[in-house]
Amino acid sequence: MGEPTLFDRILSGEIPSHCVAEGEHWYAFLDIFPRREGHTLVIPKQSVQRLKDLSTHARNELFEGVAEVQQRLSHQFNTSDFTVCLHDGPLAGQEVPHVHVHVLPRLQGDGGLTLHAMWPNTPSMSGEIDHASLAELSQRLREVNQ
Repeated sequence: MGEPTLFDRILSGEIPSHCVAEGEHWYAFLDIFPRREGHTLVIPKQSVQRLKDLSTHARNELFEGVAEVQQRLSHQFNTSDFTVCLHDGPLAGQEVPHVHVHVLPRLQGDGGLTLHAMWPNTPSMSGEIDHASLAELSQRLREVNQ
């Protein structure tokens, strides 16, 4: 096993954190570099880098934690809108090699952008839809052996 991740060290208590909530298989704490007030990270207690490496039970529990965090943030910030984001691997922007879900409460005018803003050079959402290419890719994906 490699070096403990930052999140392993938080889970062990070696590094302090600001807990929001905790379950048997997950832990939620405030991001120390928040994109907005209330920005919370929800992590599994199992140390894996990618979502697919969690057991079905651990994945389900992780997202129960996300829902619990949303409920708490909803009450605190008087909103039911959230950006929920998971960067699954380093090429996806994952900075700590341990699965983690970002939960950000959203408010009118908070300055947050949409997913489309992550790729500003993609075609406009009002442009032509290439259904033939989408259908071809869809077919190939359904044929992949799991």
